[in-house]
Amino acid sequence: MAGLRASQRFGYSLGSFTTGAFGTVPGLLLLPYLTDTMAVPGAVAGVIVLVPKAWDVVFNPFAGRLSDADLARTGSRRRFLLLGGVGVAILFAALFAHPGFGSTWADAAYVVVLFIVCATAYGIFQVPFNALPAELTDSYDERTRLTSWRIGFLAIAILISGGVAPAITEGIGGVAGYRVMGVVIGLVILVGTIGVRLGTRTAPVGNLRPNSPSWRELLATMKGWRPFRWLLGVYFVQSLGIAVLLAGVNYAARYVFGDAGLQTFLFVGFVGPALVTMPLWPRLGARWGKLWGFRFATLCFGVACAGLCATQVLPLAVAFVFVALAGVGYAGIQVFPLAILPDLIDAEEKRTGETRAGVTAGVWTAGETLGLALGPGLFGLLLTIGGYVSSKDFTVAQPGSAVTAIVVGFSVIPGIFVLLGIPLLRKSVLQ
Repeated sequence: MAGLRASQRFGYSLGSFTTGAFGTVPGLLLLPYLTDTMAVPGAVAGVIVLVPKAWDVVFNPFAGRLSDADLARTGSRRRFLLLGGVGVAILFAALFAHPGFGSTWADAAYVVVLFIVCATAYGIFQVPFNALPAELTDSYDERTRLTSWRIGFLAIAILISGGVAPAITEGIGGVAGYRVMGVVIGLVILVGTIGVRLGTRTAPVGNLRPNSPSWRELLATMKGWRPFRWLLGVYFVQSLGIAVLLAGVNYAARYVFGDAGLQTFLFVGFVGPALVTMPLWPRLGARWGKLWGFRFATLCFGVACAGLCATQVLPLAVAFVFVALAGVGYAGIQVFPLAILPDLIDAEEKRTGETRAGVTAGVWTAGETLGLALGPGLFGLLLTIGGYVSSKDFTVAQPGSAVTAIVVGFSVIPGIFVLLGIPLLRKSVLQ
C-alpha cells in the first residue's frame, strides 16, 4: 500500500476544486456582496460571515465521527464525499441568488441561513476528504507527494475560482453578476465532487480499525495528543491570516490600487507563483525535513506582507513582486501541515488500534474553518474602525482612514498571524 499511481493521486486531488472554490470565493466576495449590494454595515457583515462558520466548528467533529462510523460499516468514506459535495454545489448557487425581499435585514437573514446549510454540506464533504490521505498510503514521502498534488490542484482551483468569480461580478455587475457567479462556481464545485468520487474508486484503503467507542476517549486522545494540538494551532492562526488577506483583495483593488479590475490580476499574481513553485516544496521537505520547509515558507510569506505594508507608495510592479512572494510562501504553508497531519494520524491509530482519521479530520477542519471565518469578520471590524462607508453603490468615495484600514488588513494583520506559526512550531514535538 506504500505507493499510489499517478491516476490515483490525480483522482484524489480533483477534490481540491470543491475545497478551493468554497474556501476561496466566500472569503473573497461574500463581505463586499453584503456591504456593497445590500448596504450591510461592515462589522455586521463580518458577523454574518462568521456565524455559519462558527456552527461548522461545532458540527465538523460530529461529521468526522459519522464518517469514521460509515468507514467501519461500509469500508468507504466516498458516500459522504458525494452527498456533501453535491449539496455544496446547489446551495452555493442559492447563496448568491439575492432574493431581493425589499429589506436589507431580510436579505441578510437569507444569506445567514443559506450559508449555514451550505457550510454544513461542506463539512460533510471536507472531513472525509481530509481523512483519506492517512488511509490511501502508509508512506511518509508518498503522503508529501499526494499532498503536493492536492495543493497543486488547490492552487489551480483557487486561480480559476478566485480569478473567474471577480471577473464575472465585475463584468456583469450588480446583483446579476453575483447570481451568475454563484451558478458558475457551483458547477466548478460539482466537477470537483464527481471527480474525486470517481477518481478514488480504485484507490486502496488501509487497515479498517474499529471505530472509537466514546467521545470521552476521543477527548482524552486530543488532550494528550500534543503534536496534533500544536500543529492545529499553527494551521489555525495561519488560516486566519490568509483569510484576512483574501477578504481584503476586493477592497485593496478598488481603493488602494485604484482599479476594481485589478482584483483578478492580484489573485493571479498571488496564486500563479504558488502553482509554479508547488513542486519545489516537497523536494525541500525531503531534503531538510517537513518542519524546516514549513518554517521557510512561513518566512517567505512574512517578508512579502512586510513589503505590502508600503503598497500605497510602491510602484504597481514592485507591489506585485511582493504579491508573488506571498504566493510562494502560501504554497509551502499549505503543503507542509497537510503532509504532516496524516503521519500524526497514522501513528496515533497504530498506538490506539482504533480509527482516528475521520474525527481528527473533523477537529482539524473545525480549526481551519474557524480561522477562515474569523478572517472576514476581523477585516469587517477593521473597515468599521476605519470609517468605511457601506452602500449599494460601488462608486462611493471612502475616507483616508478607511483606505489605511484596508492596507493594514491586506498586509500587516496577515503577516503577523502567519509569522506566529514559527514560535508555535518551536513549541511542538513534531518529528
